[in-house]
Amino acid sequence: MTKKRLGMLALVAVIVALAVVTFLNPVEAGEGYAPKVYSTVLALLPPVIAIGLALITKEVYTSLFTGIVTGALLYSNFNLEVMLNTMMFNEDGGMVYKLADSWNVGILIFLVILGILVAMLNKAGGSAAFGRWASSHIKSRIGAQLATMVLGVLIFVDDYFNCLTVGSVMRPVTDRHNVSRAKLSYLIDATAAPVCIIAPISSWAAAVTSSVPEDSGINGFAVFLQTIPYNLYAILTLVMVIAIVVLKVDFGPMKKHETNAIAGDLFTTGASAEAATQEELGSPKAKVIDLVVPVIVLIATCVLGMVYTGGFFDGVDFIQAFADSDASMGLVIGGIITLIFTFIYMMMRDVLTFKEFADCIPEGFKAMVAPILILTLAWTLSGMTNLLGADVFVADLVGGSASAFQGFLPIIVFAIAALLAFATGTSWGTFGILIPIVIGVFPSGQMMVISIAACLAGAVAGDHCSPISDTTIMASAGGQCNHVNHVATQLPYVILVSVICCVGYAIIGVFNAIGLLSIAWLSLPISIVILVAALLVIRTKSGGKCE
Repeated sequence: MTKKRLGMLALVAVIVALAVVTFLNPVEAGEGYAPKVYSTVLALLPPVIAIGLALITKEVYTSLFTGIVTGALLYSNFNLEVMLNTMMFNEDGGMVYKLADSWNVGILIFLVILGILVAMLNKAGGSAAFGRWASSHIKSRIGAQLATMVLGVLIFVDDYFNCLTVGSVMRPVTDRHNVSRAKLSYLIDATAAPVCIIAPISSWAAAVTSSVPEDSGINGFAVFLQTIPYNLYAILTLVMVIAIVVLKVDFGPMKKHETNAIAGDLFTTGASAEAATQEELGSPKAKVIDLVVPVIVLIATCVLGMVYTGGFFDGVDFIQAFADSDASMGLVIGGIITLIFTFIYMMMRDVLTFKEFADCIPEGFKAMVAPILILTLAWTLSGMTNLLGADVFVADLVGGSASAFQGFLPIIVFAIAALLAFATGTSWGTFGILIPIVIGVFPSGQMMVISIAACLAGAVAGDHCSPISDTTIMASAGGQCNHVNHVATQLPYVILVSVICCVGYAIIGVFNAIGLLSIAWLSLPISIVILVAALLVIRTKSGGKCE
């Protein structure tokens, strides 16, 4: 009997077994219902299965779907009827309700708008003109990578916006200098969430501010500003990017991708650089300004859209408006205004016809189908994980360890936040759970600030390498890189920085134990020195520079 037939028989047997369980074990999943595995370690099983399968099979869609099915089965206590209803129609985690959520739909619409905008820039020739300009000014692989990083740092308003904008602008430049798509996606990802989490004016700052309990009497925004020097992961990630680019050091799967890219294969799949860099020349009248103006308008309108949703034009001050903003709604407003402006601008410049604009609409939508599908599955998987009480399990775990290890709480919070964000794919959900716990242990003082910083750092670290993280998915889309390749090549880099972060927070714990918490800031420069030294050792052990 062939393996295919055995597999089909096994699938039929599983379905029959579930049907029998459903008949013998009816379940009423009404109000107050909780699965048997609720708030246990098994609540983390669905994302673990999804992530493991994705890394093993290199196929993300079926891996995510398998994780969703696993979560629904655990939630339903293996009742087939309840499983199907939970997976699709549960109000707190089902796929239909995830797609009906206005915030999620706003992000999907923004994706489509950006896809259309990128198609317009390509069709009009703005991207090609910028590529020609960049080729004459950016002369090396180092310059192309550092330019990508700088642009990523400058676009600090929102991580989604960052990933897609930086990718569409810099992709032709990095392709011309034979930078692998995996490396481009890493550069995008490393300057998205890590930059947003230390930028006072960003959607992430607003999310952190809103995570501080209102009844705590703490100014959330002021605390956020104080956490910046202690957010080791965000700062060390930026140092990591500069170091690996300048020192020309790559390791793990990324080294293979970069070596192949230098030889002409940007994808490590046999595709040539020439095929990858093919782009529409567009109108011969196109100039660099035809790319720069729409991007500047997009940044400005998105910022205005976000503060508008926070009440800025109703008299609320700018900072508070950002803290109260609806990032999803603001990005859609900014995207639509930019789309209309760009259409009018390009028609006036005579670099785009109405028919070409109309053709860009389906082209842009089709370009975003893959990230939309992955986001939908990732959101549903996250919903299944929350239905199983993974957040409650982790909160209890942190609360139980906090009282016994108060002096070393930062390193504990960092590790748990990283694991939770990795498993659930959400930074915001992670620090939303953990920040109130931290404040409960340290109601005030420097240890509260450091512990919250560790929570933010861990949440970004876990989110940075999670295959089901929306930011990671966006970075893959921005770099037009195979999603599993992006995750696999990025993972060793994230692990290295995370380990050094643990060392940094352990140093703070030692300072606290010996009464020298006032010099806790020294952990950052010490961590930077350790990171650079580690990279130099890795370069030596791995056979020298990656030219």
